[in-house]
Order: sequence, then C-alpha cells, then structure tokens
Amino acid sequence: MQAQKVEVIKEETQEKTMYRILLIIGFVHLLNDTIQALVPAMFPVLVNSMGLTFTQLGLIAFALNATASLIQPLVGLYTDKNPMPYALPIGLCFTFFGVLGIAYAPSFWYVVVSVMFIGIGSATFHPEGSRVAFMASGGRRGLAQSIYQVGGNAGQALAPLITALVLVPLGQFGAIWFTFVAALAVGLLIYIAKWYARQERHIGKKPSKANRSKGESHTYKKKIQFAICLLIFLVFARSWFHAGLTNFYAFYIIQEYGLTISQSQIYIFLFLAAGAVGTFCGGPLADRFGKRTIIMLSMLASAPIALILPHVGPVLAYPLITIVGFIILSSFSVSVVYAQDLVPGKIGMVSGLIIGLAFGMGAVGSVALGWFADLFGLTNTMLLTVALPLIGILTFFLPSDQAVKEMNA
Repeated sequence: MQAQKVEVIKEETQEKTMYRILLIIGFVHLLNDTIQALVPAMFPVLVNSMGLTFTQLGLIAFALNATASLIQPLVGLYTDKNPMPYALPIGLCFTFFGVLGIAYAPSFWYVVVSVMFIGIGSATFHPEGSRVAFMASGGRRGLAQSIYQVGGNAGQALAPLITALVLVPLGQFGAIWFTFVAALAVGLLIYIAKWYARQERHIGKKPSKANRSKGESHTYKKKIQFAICLLIFLVFARSWFHAGLTNFYAFYIIQEYGLTISQSQIYIFLFLAAGAVGTFCGGPLADRFGKRTIIMLSMLASAPIALILPHVGPVLAYPLITIVGFIILSSFSVSVVYAQDLVPGKIGMVSGLIIGLAFGMGAVGSVALGWFADLFGLTNTMLLTVALPLIGILTFFLPSDQAVKEMNA
C-alpha cells in the first residue's frame, strides 16, 4: 500500500505542471533581477554622492558581473551532485546584506564588496531556480522555463523606473527600500525550498541508459560536446547583440535623429519589454515546434529586421525594434531547456553555463563594443551589432530535438 502511494506521488511529480511553484519562482526571479538592475541604475547617484570615476564604475560593474556569472556553473555543478534546497533562501540572504551595504557604503570599496554579495546571491539563485522550474514543469519544460525566465527579463526592464522613481529623489540611501524586496524574496524561497525538499525525497533514481558499444558512446559524446559548445557560442552572439542595442542604440539615435535622452529610452524600453513577452512565448512554441527550430528562427528571422534598423527614421524604428526584441529573445528560455536535454542530469551546471556565462559575456560585449565605438565610431558599431544575428546560420549544425533524444536514450 505504501509502495503504491509513493508511485502515485512519483507520477504526480512527473506529470502535473505545478503552476503555483512556477509563478512563485518566476516572481522571485523578477525580484532578484530587479535588485541586480539596481546596481547600474545607481551609477549616476554614486557619482554624485562619492565622486566616482568611470573607471571605478566599470570596476563595480565587473565585480557584479564576474561574481554573478562565473560562479553560476560551479554552483550548478555542485548542486547537481548534492541537491541543496535551502541554498535558494541562503543565497538571497547574501543579496539582502549586499543591498544594505550599498545603502550605507561610505566609500568605493564598500560598494564593490556589497555588489559582490549581490552577485553571490544571484549566482546561487539562478541555477537552482532553473532546477525548480524543471521539477515543476510536469513535462512542459519550455513553458516552465519561460515562466521562470520572463520574471528575470521583466526585472531587468525595471531599471529606468528604479532610477526615476526611487534613486533620483532619495539618493544612495534609497537603496534601503530594496532590502524589503530581498526579504520578500527570502520568505518566498523558504516556501519553495520546503517544496523542493519534498520532491527530492519522492523522486526515485532514473533508469540506467541502454548499453552501447564503446565506439558508439564515444561518438555520441563528441556530438554532444560539439553541440553544447556551439550553443554557448550562439548564446554569446545573442548576448553581444542584446548588449549592443541596450547600451549603444540610444546614443546612436540621439546622434542621428537629434532625440533627447528621455526620448531615446523609449526605444530601449520597447526592446526590453518585447523581449520579455518573447521570452514567455518562446517556451510554449518550442514545446510544439521544437527547441532547435525556435533557436534557429529567433536569430535568422530577426536578422533582416535588425540589419535595416540603423537605416530607418525614428518613427519606423519604434515597431522594428519592438519586433526584433520579441523575436531575438524568444529563444532565451528555450536555449536553457535545449542545453538541459543535451546534458541530462546536469540541470544546474548547464543552466549556469547558458544563463550565467551569457550574462557575463553580455558585460564583456559591452566593453568590447565600447572599445570598438571609440576606435571606429558609433555608426560602425551599430552596423557591427545588427549583423550579429546572422551568426544564427550556424544553428543548422545543431542536432535536431529527435537526434538529441536518441543520443541520450
């Protein structure tokens, strides 16, 4: 009787999509990434309160990005072998103290240490958050990952509002209000951690794979390694494109169209908001039409629109940048699920690679494109940026969804 009860629990765990869990983890993702967006949003405020140089601001950004991105695969690799449900709320406790530190920081190095705490919290949250989405998916993994990722994209899009409504009127100490955001996230993650722990107790070991010849296994291993490396390269290209538009397109249209800073920010908001919608829609579309197909279309379908974006007027640029944002980020969550399929059983590690390193490479891309702009001008930088989606032609070399299943059967 007890064995039958455990079997029923296992079936429910595997088949039922836990929307309540997905919505909570997606909302916490929004809170976490809103706090991350707080750091660059505070740069003008920190310049006024501490007189920081651009070099110091760059070091603060590097401290956040390096900590938040590079640690993620290591956290994922460890928790793949040793599941730690309560790492989620513990990680956000680091974020809480990081925000508190920024609010009271008397000097530059206090700010650096504080943002490193925020980075540690983010690095702990992201791979484990992806694992929770996987566990709660009930087989609808594209949809589940979309719900989780759209929260993060929405949180990042809040940076302009944070600056205008909180930091400009309240100054550096205004960051103190975000301790309440971090505390709310910790409370919700304690609830998630309890659910996560129950799932870990009920989920049994997966059946072992069918026996294969040594040569066949070696061939499949090489194909998987090639596919994951190519996928990471494609994610890098998408991240650089994203960084180029969000960081430099506003300067380009100010230069070309004579717009104000406030007017230029509308284009960036449209790009980010449409990207959040695309992130949500991409998962269900991948569940229906295939993950490789959506990854391919997200880059190749956005390429022609992106290429004409620098050559149109300010009015036509509104719908074009919105469409580009929707299409290019429709593969954001899908890339994570595809990577999880390539390397089953390493959910945390591959999530850390795709999300964490993508975030870090976006920061590197900003520096590289900034250097390129200084040398060759803003116009040439935009022409380079909008050509990046053409790299999506390489998606034809990714194995199909069916091939991935066969390799890991």
